[in-house]
Amino acid sequence: MTAATNHSDKRASDVIERILAESPLKAASFIVTIYGDVVEPRGGIAWIGNLIETCACVGISETLVRTAVSRLVAAGQLLGEREGRRSYYRLSSSAGSEFSAAARVLFGAADESGWQFVHVMGEAVEEAMQTLKRAGHARLSSRLAVGPDRTLPVAIPGLKFRADVPVDREALQSFAAEYWDLATHAGAYELFLEQFRSLSDPSEASGLSPSTALIIRLLLVHRFRSVHLHDPRLPWAALPDNWPGIAARKLFSGLYRRLSWAADAHVAETFLAAAGPLAVSTPATDLRLQMLGGEAS
Repeated sequence: MTAATNHSDKRASDVIERILAESPLKAASFIVTIYGDVVEPRGGIAWIGNLIETCACVGISETLVRTAVSRLVAAGQLLGEREGRRSYYRLSSSAGSEFSAAARVLFGAADESGWQFVHVMGEAVEEAMQTLKRAGHARLSSRLAVGPDRTLPVAIPGLKFRADVPVDREALQSFAAEYWDLATHAGAYELFLEQFRSLSDPSEASGLSPSTALIIRLLLVHRFRSVHLHDPRLPWAALPDNWPGIAARKLFSGLYRRLSWAADAHVAETFLAAAGPLAVSTPATDLRLQMLGGEAS
């Protein structure tokens, strides 16, 4: 782990160690976070040395990084290329589309969608149901699911019915509690809040060195991604009172923005593509900060 260079870095180092102990990292998943947060909005390509150096700061060895990169290449998420003696890896087009979709969920405004019922047709019922589950739907019968009325990641063969829900929040909350395991998602959000709340003070973020700011931001994105993308993200009226996802979203938005000036400076100073250093900012990174602006604490 990077040595602390000031009091803020020392406190952040303690937080990092606690997060890593409570939520151990897997190399491939953390590399996906690096690409999603740093590389994808800056063209999608980075030198493997940057991945090795960044992962070393959270205790992931070079051997694990190289193994994970090889697996991501085999899975079709990364494509390798050489420039002289250096190896660079870029996102495949399909992975780039997936990363962009995930970024819209992480950085975009909360989705206040309605509801839809989906009756699955055809033979691949179980595969379709798994897709619907990942999109926040609950299974009601062998072929019928219900969930938020949002665009599905892939086309599902079947019939879709939009539902008008009466304004009876108590009944809607009871319905959601029966079909979704909201307690598990609430617990995940509460752990996220516990892990990062001590860094929410603006003076703490402003005192961090650029390298530490980047590591904290990557862990922030990594943990929020793991929680928020698994959340069915139901319409707010169906959620329990004092839903911790709201506070988690606010903390994520505010801390991400406060960390970004220093973190992005470190990216521009150290990260390389074959064409040269990565940019300190791009229209894509600016848009992310703008989307979070209305939610920052």
